[in-house]
Amino acid sequence: MDLRAHHHYPSRRSALVARNIVSTSQPLAAQAGLAMLARGGNAVDAALAAAITLPLVEPTGNGIGSDAFCILWDGTELHGLNASGRAPAGWTPEYFAGQDAIPMLGWDSVTVPGAVSGWVALSERFGKLPFETLFEPAIDYAQNGFPVSPVIAKLWALAGARFGDQPGFAEAFLPDGRAPTAGEIFRSPDMARTLQLIAESRGQAFYQGALAEKIEAFAKNHGAAMRASDLAAHQADWCGTIDQGFDDVTLHEIPPNGQGIAGLMALGMLDHTPIRDLDADDPLAMHLQIEAMKLALKDTEAYVGDLDHMTHVTPDAMLDPGYLQERAKFIQPDRATDFATGTPAARGTVYLTAADASGMMVSFIQSNYAGFGSGVVVPGTGISLQNRGAGFSLDPRSQNVVAPGKRPFHTIIPAFLTRHGQPLMSFGVMGGPMQAQGHLQMTLRTQLWDQDVQMAVDAPRWRVTGGLGLACETTLPDATLQKLSDMGHLVDVEEPDSAFGFGGAQIIARLENGTYAAGSDPRKDGQAVGL
Repeated sequence: MDLRAHHHYPSRRSALVARNIVSTSQPLAAQAGLAMLARGGNAVDAALAAAITLPLVEPTGNGIGSDAFCILWDGTELHGLNASGRAPAGWTPEYFAGQDAIPMLGWDSVTVPGAVSGWVALSERFGKLPFETLFEPAIDYAQNGFPVSPVIAKLWALAGARFGDQPGFAEAFLPDGRAPTAGEIFRSPDMARTLQLIAESRGQAFYQGALAEKIEAFAKNHGAAMRASDLAAHQADWCGTIDQGFDDVTLHEIPPNGQGIAGLMALGMLDHTPIRDLDADDPLAMHLQIEAMKLALKDTEAYVGDLDHMTHVTPDAMLDPGYLQERAKFIQPDRATDFATGTPAARGTVYLTAADASGMMVSFIQSNYAGFGSGVVVPGTGISLQNRGAGFSLDPRSQNVVAPGKRPFHTIIPAFLTRHGQPLMSFGVMGGPMQAQGHLQMTLRTQLWDQDVQMAVDAPRWRVTGGLGLACETTLPDATLQKLSDMGHLVDVEEPDSAFGFGGAQIIARLENGTYAAGSDPRKDGQAVGL
């Protein structure tokens, strides 16, 4: 990675270089993490303080009722944590009888929130500072207020119309009957009390105490299935990672129920293409990535679900080198294809990253899914609940069919790169179906084409949308858009800040001298900070 490279994309930011770094999508959250490092905490403490602050300062992408995942290098080895929740015990297929799909909004889209369990698990195993200390910045902002940042204000205003009639939403997030504007002070005394309870009880209040009781009572009031017993049964799981090599680097992802395997599959297919002979912004290089990603997403959508229920098609089968080589043969070098699903052998999100001088690196993501998630906010708590249940299928033949105690298909995924078993880069690209696609683009830009982390973040992005559909940012040159169109891609040009269309990336790369370089996405309000 050449930090001296000429920066030829619009933002022209430089990468931040420091011994200790936090990079998030909202500046106040980044500062919360930096404060923990200044107090002697490590990268986990910094990541958690940022994650705990984000439900308040960026509620348009996550909440206390979110799910979360983490990949962490502890200085010696890599760990993966799955803190996503499961379906309530009452969610049988019969519960949804007569419906074509799980609802996107309301109580019947809410699975058990897992983020709080992730905060606790990470702090207990790897943190240095007291758990309660990590909550201090968020509680202060909740009690005394903070100025809403511009991009988040825009998304908040859009959300008001979508979620305003959901139970508890307006009371919590539409003060004076509207979304706060950019620069306006927002306070949430309810969220301050909730965070204090979680801090003091090390999460027990959320899963087995007063907060669990409030969640159940509100669910019952609306005829929903969630019970305190569902919350009490939840646990986060240390799950390790799955990986795929490309030349001398290895991309690591969390195993299913997440979509990270799609990025691995696409990378494995590209190993069998001439992409190494092309420049980063060559339309043909984009075409090859797009086609590999389309193939990977077809299989991911068909086969990925809760790992314990993937009994017919397994991750090992989907990542089999022979299978990926065969799938790569379907890629036409000069023509877009609407691919069919393969047949492997039977067997609204926030992302942040932190690294410290001891060598610890953290790749962390948490999300409510569709912006404010289900739109349901538990009265008096500030707890906005995710709508991850919408990731389930009602098709009884699907490995992802809804069932009690089962995890749904997940879009949020952290990523991590190693080289020869040593840490190289912690990164993520928040934004629904963009995430695996963003992981592929960031991996190749930084590793194959040697772009620095900020340059890779600033570069124009594309996103496959189904069939021959392809969304491209307006910052792509007209000649590139025309070439992609000539190949048969149905190109739709979108602005870079179109909601979550092209995601928001945060990257930290470890340099040869042991320091770090970080990039933060100009499409969001965020920043990278260091000391």
